[in-house]
Amino acid sequence: MFGLGFVKVPPTTYVMQYRAGTIRREGAGLSFFYFKPTSSLVAVPVGSRDQGFMFGFATSDFQQVTVQGQVTFRVSEARKTAALLDYTLRPDGSGYGSEDPEKLPQRVVRTVEVLCQQLVNGMPLKQALQSPAQLALQVARGLRSHLEFQSLGLELLDLSIVAVKPMPETAKALEAEARELILRGADDAIFERRNAAVANERAIKESELDTEVAVEQKKRTIKETQLEAEASLRKRRQELRAADMQADIEIEESRKAFVARNAENTRTLAEAEAHRVAAVMDALKDSDPRVVQALASTGMQPSQLIAQAFGGIAERAERIGQLNMSPELLQALMQPTAPPTSREPKPR
Repeated sequence: MFGLGFVKVPPTTYVMQYRAGTIRREGAGLSFFYFKPTSSLVAVPVGSRDQGFMFGFATSDFQQVTVQGQVTFRVSEARKTAALLDYTLRPDGSGYGSEDPEKLPQRVVRTVEVLCQQLVNGMPLKQALQSPAQLALQVARGLRSHLEFQSLGLELLDLSIVAVKPMPETAKALEAEARELILRGADDAIFERRNAAVANERAIKESELDTEVAVEQKKRTIKETQLEAEASLRKRRQELRAADMQADIEIEESRKAFVARNAENTRTLAEAEAHRVAAVMDALKDSDPRVVQALASTGMQPSQLIAQAFGGIAERAERIGQLNMSPELLQALMQPTAPPTSREPKPR
């Protein structure tokens, strides 16, 4: 109506009204009326945008890899973006009058591709496959400092690399290599376990041998101690036997000396008795035998005197015609005679 128009944009859109080459209104989330024949509206989305990417590069060892990821950015300075790209709305406000708004994500992705290519080309295959997080960090740092990214007034919110994948043939070769390493590690582990078992068994056998050696040494020590004790006991017995023999020799010597002295004493007594008897015989050789016989009968028992009388009768038997003996006398002679009692003086 009369060339007037009304525009209303969300808070995630920065709108600018140009008239006569100057900005009359600008801001996010504005709504206003404007005169269409003399006004141009520029609407720049300032919300965050996600853009995925997938690139194919060659590593420093000439192996093809695929880099997959996503970049999140937003327009932080709408004037800079509008100065480089055409975000002008159509006169009826139904859309953009150019294709520049769709080129912005492509420019960002192209910049990310250039940075990724520079980094991946300087890495070997294994390093590239093992460092997607480091690669994303370096690409994000390079993107923030990139001149085109700054001139467009963009702000990087996040950049992530989901995966770095090799070619299928290369992946199989790497899997085979990794599998061989794992199997080799398993073989090494089995070898180490067996080696440890052998070492443990050897240690156990050495311990058993050491124990047997210690036992044998202990037995030998005990046997040596027993032999020393037996030798000492044998020596002691020999010493005691020698002492007993010496004592026996001394006893025999003493007994020999005693026997010799006793024999000497006996000989002396015999000589004395012989001298006495000789003296008596010398004294009695000239005496009458009857007197000697009478002296010998002194102190005899009556039975002895009777027996002596019978001896005298027997000597003169040719002169005796008949001898009569009474039974009382014969009975008295047959009775045992008591030993003579010595008459000792009583003590006063």
